[in-house]
Amino acid sequence: MNVRPPAVSGRFYPSDPAELRATVATLLADARRAVGPTDRQAIGVIVPHAGYVYSGPTAAAVFARVTIPGLVIILAPNHTGISEAKSGVSLWEVGAFHTPLGDVPVDADAARALRELSNGLVDVDHDAHRAEHAVEVELPFLQMSRSDVRIVPLVISWDAWEPARLLGEILARLARAAGEAVLLLASSDLNHYEPAAVSERKDEVALAAIRALDGAELLARCKRERISMCGRGPAAIVIAAARALGAKHAEVVDYRHSGWVSGDNARVVGYAGVLIP
Repeated sequence: MNVRPPAVSGRFYPSDPAELRATVATLLADARRAVGPTDRQAIGVIVPHAGYVYSGPTAAAVFARVTIPGLVIILAPNHTGISEAKSGVSLWEVGAFHTPLGDVPVDADAARALRELSNGLVDVDHDAHRAEHAVEVELPFLQMSRSDVRIVPLVISWDAWEPARLLGEILARLARAAGEAVLLLASSDLNHYEPAAVSERKDEVALAAIRALDGAELLARCKRERISMCGRGPAAIVIAAARALGAKHAEVVDYRHSGWVSGDNARVVGYAGVLIP
């Protein structure tokens, strides 16, 4: 079986299985205590992917609120610049992603269906995934929330609206034809390495477009305002898919930045957890 080994275990999250399980369980328990009983269906979510000490509570705020279905399609940005996919959409199509908690299987049937629907927009490309952390960091939360979860992992190398809209509509068609509930997950942090006051303003500008489910405006604002939201492309794709599936709005369930933990407000990274019901 083609298994992708972890790339950031021991750096972004604990490499020891018992420690990782305890860390994620504590984050989820703290989030559930804060919101009370909740078990919501969601079409899509946007979840950060930094080290758990920074963005773990925000990720947990999302995962604690939603029912994780059997199939999760994860869209992540390409931080490494490595991509063999001509389309810029890199798929790991078979096998599994390994974490210290075990293997997360890739749904080969769903991946095959996606490739057939995409008409060349989605390419098999393992190289883009090998060192990319933005899919991997989400997986222990998924594993702790649903032990039999399956994924279709995609790494996106662009942030243009028209292909985002097109891929979103393709994902909506895939979700409608799946015969089961599907969760669309965009992995993204917000603005990077500016003073807290600047980042907070920029993050709110981006989040306003996300709340309105306006993917085109999100990308336009990121370009115009120089908002370095790394997963703006994946977020726009999930927004487009959610709109095609009937969603009307998104809800920001948590916001914070790295300065809350580090105490350094001179160069922060922002994190938001977003729910699309």
